[in-house]
Amino acid sequence: MYSIEEIKELLAAFDDSKATAMDIQLSENEFISLRQRRTVKETAVCTTVQAEPVQVTTVFDDDRGTVADKVSEMIQDGTPVESPMVGVFYAAPSPDSEPYVTVGSKVSKGDVLCLIEAMKLMNEVTAEKSGEITAVCAENGQVVEYGQPLFMIK
Repeated sequence: MYSIEEIKELLAAFDDSKATAMDIQLSENEFISLRQRRTVKETAVCTTVQAEPVQVTTVFDDDRGTVADKVSEMIQDGTPVESPMVGVFYAAPSPDSEPYVTVGSKVSKGDVLCLIEAMKLMNEVTAEKSGEITAVCAENGQVVEYGQPLFMIK
C-alpha cells in the first residue's frame, strides 16, 4: 500500500496544479489510477461608454409649449398604463380586427387594452382601473420598452 507521505505528496501536487477535481483509485496490485479535471472559467468584460451630451430642440405646430409641458399635460389627462415588458405593441387581436380601445373608449378594470408580443408569446395588457382612454401613446407594430406609457386612462 501507499504511505501517508506519498498520499500527502499527491495532494500537494494537486494543490499546486490548476486542476479543480481529482479522482484517485487504488488497486489491489498497488497500481494507482489518477485523473485530474480542470474547469475553465469564462470571464466577461463589460465596458461603459459615456455619450456626449446632445441638445435636442422640439417644435410643436400648435404652439402648446415644450416637451415637458406636453408630458405634464398628458399626465393631467389621466393615469399612464405602462408596458410591463419589452416587446411589439399590437392595438388589435389580429391585423384585420378593430383595436381593443381608442381615444374616448370607456374601459373597466381588467379589460384588455392591447397585446405585447415578446419572445413569440402574446401578452395581454389590461386596464388597472376603470375610466376613459384619453390618449394612445404607442403605434401598432411599434417596439415598446419596459415602463413606456401605452395609454392614458382618466
